[in-house]
Amino acid sequence: MEIKRFLEKLSSDTPTPGGGSASALAGALSAALVAMTAGLSSKKGRLQKRQVEGMRKKTLAIQKRLLRAVDEDAKSYEAVLRAFRLPKNTDKKRTIRAEAIQKAYQKATITPRLVCQLSIQLLEYSRTLILKGNPNAVSDGAVAGFLADAALAGGLLNISINLVPGTEKAFVKKMHSLMGRWSKRRDRLMREIKKSLSGNKE
Repeated sequence: MEIKRFLEKLSSDTPTPGGGSASALAGALSAALVAMTAGLSSKKGRLQKRQVEGMRKKTLAIQKRLLRAVDEDAKSYEAVLRAFRLPKNTDKKRTIRAEAIQKAYQKATITPRLVCQLSIQLLEYSRTLILKGNPNAVSDGAVAGFLADAALAGGLLNISINLVPGTEKAFVKKMHSLMGRWSKRRDRLMREIKKSLSGNKE
């Protein structure tokens, strides 16, 4: 979808695309900037050429994956809406509907989990490029980091929102454990990025 068309749909009064899709797009934008900054660091900076090339190749793949996730997130929420529309005029149908809703909510965590995983990787790359990449592209690497942070924050929020009452306890425990690990890594990486930027200013 073209950016203009996506923004038109995002600003409409329909539930999809929504925050999850926007988070995935923020991650894709971060990946594009990381790839650009890596390219600018191939001849200037303290990174070896093979490191830069490897980083650029991986982030371009991440960019493509997150761009697909924009549509995937919208589709997963539409599946939740379809489950809610199932009939509930008998006990059996209510049970079937309740189970379908739970499954749909659990599946709706798949895309934000992917966004979180890839955003952590982008934060790692951003920190490396700020510290060792082309000094003239520090701001680009930093913006990539801030976009990845926004994508990660959105991903964590969307996982949490989909852990509705009645969700299997084992699944909830697993999600909370993942979210906790990602949050700790996010906090550490953002501290290091901000500290690096302060050092660059001085």
